[in-house]
Amino acid sequence: MWAPRPLNENNMNITCLTFNPFQENTYLLHDDTKECVVVDPGCYEQAEQQELKRYIEANELKVVRLLNTHCHIDHVLGNKFVADTYSVELEIHEKELEILRAVPVYAPNYGFQMYSGMEASTNYLKEGDTVKFGNTELQIIFSPGHAPGHVVFYSEPDKVCIGGDVLFKGSIGRTDLPGGDFDTLINSIRTKLFTLPDETVVYPGHGPETTIAYEKKYNPFLR
Repeated sequence: MWAPRPLNENNMNITCLTFNPFQENTYLLHDDTKECVVVDPGCYEQAEQQELKRYIEANELKVVRLLNTHCHIDHVLGNKFVADTYSVELEIHEKELEILRAVPVYAPNYGFQMYSGMEASTNYLKEGDTVKFGNTELQIIFSPGHAPGHVVFYSEPDKVCIGGDVLFKGSIGRTDLPGGDFDTLINSIRTKLFTLPDETVVYPGHGPETTIAYEKKYNPFLR
């Protein structure tokens, strides 16, 4: 588990909990109001669900939103647990609806026999809109290529991007899954993420954080 990282301006905190066999990064975002957003809950086993719940309770957080950057299986395993436990609706981009609905069909093939699917809110995430909680506001940036309706969440005051599976440290998201496309992904990174300030910290769906400046200089897929 990564410790919470307090930031300037809005004093937003980011906590990463890594779950499931895919080692997926689940993010909890909150500020001094204690309102909390859960992004991509990957908690499947009961022990993982309880770890998430214990963190929320220990920090006296109030979960007010549940967001998916995209709906591949490793990022949605804990959706129903979070939705049911905290009475929040799932928010996704509309183009991820088909991806979400497919998960219960193939989940048993990956060993997730107890996975329970759920529908998303029809209040879909759209580029140009914002996600608001407490004193914090995140910009929604449409970034397809790894998945057809992939979005990332950007805090301009804090120079932070919750990036899902678009850009990793020294790598990029895979594009061989249904709805993936290499050229589209590269275009998303170059025209969306690489237009963010160089000092922007990217928190990806797997592995360690990175920065826009580092990836511009060293990422072999983008040089």
